Amino acid sequence: MNRITSITIAGTTALAALALTFWIRSKRKSPEEYERERRLRISTGGRITDGTVLDAQEMSVDEKPAQLVIYRYDVAGVSYEASQDITHLRQFVDLHTCRIGLPTSVKYDPQNPGNSIVIAEGWVGLRM
Repeated sequence: MNRITSITIAGTTALAALALTFWIRSKRKSPEEYERERRLRISTGGRITDGTVLDAQEMSVDEKPAQLVIYRYDVAGVSYEASQDITHLRQFVDLHTCRIGLPTSVKYDPQNPGNSIVIAEGWVGLRM
């Protein structure tokens, strides 16, 4: 009887651990969700400065098409160069109209000025 009880407890524990693992993995956010939340956070709480588009590129990342906007901006005398993947925001901007030297508004995180965006779901800084 003691052996059967031990096996039952071990089996129940293993099943509970397996169920917990699946539950935790199902709650994990995808990289796209993290990026969307970052854009939303900067869009709503960020500060705005002027910037310039340096380049707009279409490339392949992991065999998937990606569209990048590369831009420059200054905050408190420090110059930053950054890029933003706008692949999931194509409905808000046409990459082909982004020209080198195009002025743009840049929203950045005041706590980390290197964390910035030029476009989000509810805001577009590109001046076309």
